[in-house]
Amino acid sequence: MSAKGKAPMIVDGKEDAPWVEKYRPQTLDDVAAHKEIVDTIKRLVKEERFPHVLFYGPPGTGKTSTILAVARQMYGASMRSMVLELNASDDRGISIVREQVVDFASTRTMFSNKFKLVILDECDAMTRDAQFALRRVIEKYTRNTRFCLICNYVGKIIPALQSRCTKFRFPPLAESYVRSRLQHVIECERVNVREGGLDALVALGQGDMRRTLNILQATHMSSEDITEETVYKCTGSPLPKDIERIVNALFNEDFEAVFRELQGMQVNKGLALTDIVQQLHPWVFRIDMPARERIFLVDALADVEHRLAFGTSERLQLGSLIGAFTDAREGIVAAAK
Repeated sequence: MSAKGKAPMIVDGKEDAPWVEKYRPQTLDDVAAHKEIVDTIKRLVKEERFPHVLFYGPPGTGKTSTILAVARQMYGASMRSMVLELNASDDRGISIVREQVVDFASTRTMFSNKFKLVILDECDAMTRDAQFALRRVIEKYTRNTRFCLICNYVGKIIPALQSRCTKFRFPPLAESYVRSRLQHVIECERVNVREGGLDALVALGQGDMRRTLNILQATHMSSEDITEETVYKCTGSPLPKDIERIVNALFNEDFEAVFRELQGMQVNKGLALTDIVQQLHPWVFRIDMPARERIFLVDALADVEHRLAFGTSERLQLGSLIGAFTDAREGIVAAAK
């Protein structure tokens, strides 16, 4: 018997399935993270009081895995006929509600004592009209159908839908859980991990198990050894030592020198300014500085990141970034006098 939460899943009988699917939890007992949520859901299933639910939180935190585990527990071999799983981002309009959802919810079940389950993933991508239509469908078919809405941004779900569901927030996974799960996959796949490799995977995964496993598999396919350097190289992210070097330059060198150094690092190491900006955020809180300058830098980094997302010139935004740190440095020096 496999250890709790450790059994790999073979997709379509293939051992070479993506690791995010191969090692997806199969039962509620396998979902080791979010114990409070899992315990509550177990009790609701056992007492046959399962409500409409809304799972929300960042990607890769177990929302879809949890509801699929619930479905397997409730329906067993009949799951295929009792569950409708849709990705709402594929068809965001009202037609998905009027056609697929209504057709499924309106048909009678073979088991008179069991309700059907509709899983709508990424439902925050649905239009408001589609959400209002879904609200009416939920009201009409509550007797024989339960709905599970899954999203990243609960603020994009209309209040009328939220009020009809029991909400569960899935926060980023704890580092201890991510490390434990990674260690198991590494052992099963016989991956050669060197010093610093596991720490790099955890740092870049940021509590997203899907992202972490994808990085692990991609690095394993491109390199014999999983090291800090191979992980960061595979993802195109700047190494911590590179970010430390950039921070030192931003706070200690003049504008032109920093501009040349950062441009050189971008060319020689293939670094994107977006990745550099993202990695600078934690450093703003590590360095001792007055609150005013810290808030100024946080806002400046957010502004640069926002402008980069809309395709503005990297060269121009690099100058803006360096200018912000130059201003902050002058403020820090003035406050110290």
